[in-house]
Amino acid sequence: MANLKELTKKRDIITPGHRMCAGCMAPVVVRQALNAVKTPVVVGSATGCLEVATTIYPYTAWNCSFIHNAFENSAATISGVETAYRALKKKGKIKDEIKFIAMGGDGGTYDIGLQSLSGAMERGHNMVYICYDNEAYMNTGTQRSSATPMGASTTTAPAGKKVPGKTVFQKDLTGIMASHRIPYVAQASPHNWHDLIAKMEKALEIDGPCFLNIISPCPRGWMTKTEDGIMMAKLAVETCFWPLYEVEDGRRWKVNYKPSEKKPITDWINIQGRFKHLQKPENKHIVERMQEKVDRDWNDLLKKEECLSK
Repeated sequence: MANLKELTKKRDIITPGHRMCAGCMAPVVVRQALNAVKTPVVVGSATGCLEVATTIYPYTAWNCSFIHNAFENSAATISGVETAYRALKKKGKIKDEIKFIAMGGDGGTYDIGLQSLSGAMERGHNMVYICYDNEAYMNTGTQRSSATPMGASTTTAPAGKKVPGKTVFQKDLTGIMASHRIPYVAQASPHNWHDLIAKMEKALEIDGPCFLNIISPCPRGWMTKTEDGIMMAKLAVETCFWPLYEVEDGRRWKVNYKPSEKKPITDWINIQGRFKHLQKPENKHIVERMQEKVDRDWNDLLKKEECLSK
């Protein structure tokens, strides 16, 4: 388990003074994850909120080797760098132990970068991919992505008189990654930093491809209070909308946290402006469908843990 006192002594890999929005959880997610790094590291980030706001020329918030990738190829770029590293190390030209991390938001991971990500995982590169999932294309104007929950209002799936927001459920990317049978896949949340850092430490110790999907509340896109990011992440977990679990080799499933009292999905959606239209009586059936899906997915996850935990 991560030691808080020791973490305070570590040199930040992503520094304060970046230009992310007030209340944005993406830099919190990344800072926590990078606190697990114990060796030199190369980080690649897809175009998106994190990249745009941390690398405004001529400034950078990165205290490491950093590569800005196009929207679609963060995983491909880092897999190439990792391959070059292995070749140079084999020739004796590099002796240092170096870790490789690719990252992107849900737009650059669930959607535009999925092919690149899948290829890197399938080829078996020794790297960790981190998705900071804020559930829409926030950097370009809050357009819907395949990570956007059903019922959410976005600029490309607005809630109106005819269509009450996004009409389909979000993609299960963590499950897709687990189906690749890679060594390690996990979901995490910044409100539980012990769990998040422990999962990143485990991923970095593994020789092979690993994937972490981390929820990253966005005050602007979710239409929540600036100071409520950690609370929103915690509620996503307490309602089981975003369960904390890990999968090893696509076979061993483990749920890391089981709420003593599972909260209803309304506790999470009713304090988000993107779901305010769902409080109207005529949209009650959408909330019921959302709750049914959360309940079904949670029960399926518990069954997987029971049957596939060895």
